[in-house]
Amino acid sequence: MSIEINHLTFAYTQGGKKLEPTLNDLTFTIEEGHFLGIIGHTGSGKSTFIKHLNGLLPCEKGTVKVDGLDLSEKSERKKVRALVGVVFQYPEYQLFAETVAEDVAFGPKNMKLDEEEINARVTEAMHLVGLDPDRFSSRSPFDLSGGERRRAAIAGVLSMRPKYLVLDEPMAGLDPLGRREILALLEKLRAESGCTIIMISHSMDDIANHATQVLVLEKGAVCMYDTPENVFSHAEELQSIGLSVPNVTQICIELNKRGVAIPSSICKEDAFIEWFREEKAHA
Repeated sequence: MSIEINHLTFAYTQGGKKLEPTLNDLTFTIEEGHFLGIIGHTGSGKSTFIKHLNGLLPCEKGTVKVDGLDLSEKSERKKVRALVGVVFQYPEYQLFAETVAEDVAFGPKNMKLDEEEINARVTEAMHLVGLDPDRFSSRSPFDLSGGERRRAAIAGVLSMRPKYLVLDEPMAGLDPLGRREILALLEKLRAESGCTIIMISHSMDDIANHATQVLVLEKGAVCMYDTPENVFSHAEELQSIGLSVPNVTQICIELNKRGVAIPSSICKEDAFIEWFREEKAHA
């Protein structure tokens, strides 16, 4: 199963006139179980694209199919929204209930589930994000730390048990500890539930170290769609469209300039450490 994007094109309207396309003929497939990182310069179409994955924006031209369900068909959008959960930037701003448990329960209640199932999903989702229900259920979401509020907001999406979890800059505004906690949570979700992760990020290091596939958007079109190793080996091309590269990639570039032969495909910290150890062993 997968999300299939075929010739997706979209343009916003201003003053009754169509603007230049924000998305331009996107065609690719997001395979189930992957961690897809989406990168691109500001205005490249990243946020507009993810709004098409559960029908928040209509498919004006082209199609988006989630596990065979066509979002162009109004009758199938409700089914898709049960499969695709979207977490926007600063999701904690959407917290509104008096307690964490009530907030997390909002989605399942809208799904018309019975009380026993709702309670089970709330408990499950809170455990998944590392919020002990015994400690946090009755607390106000506004009394939590920034990282805890972010996790509570994500729990509200997870309580609907999405098969595909889409996140727009989920670590924005968090301190280093909060960033690590969210990334660890996403890895845990993928490992334990098989949930497909689709994440927009401006951190090339986070994308390199966690994504299995990388989508690079440039002016609404697909610039690259490949593994992190293959994408970040094109450092000059990425820099020419205003993107940076992971710190490890930059180190490799500098070492190569100094005559140290190191593969340009190394972009992950663990891969660099492994290469260094092998080089040291053969020295």
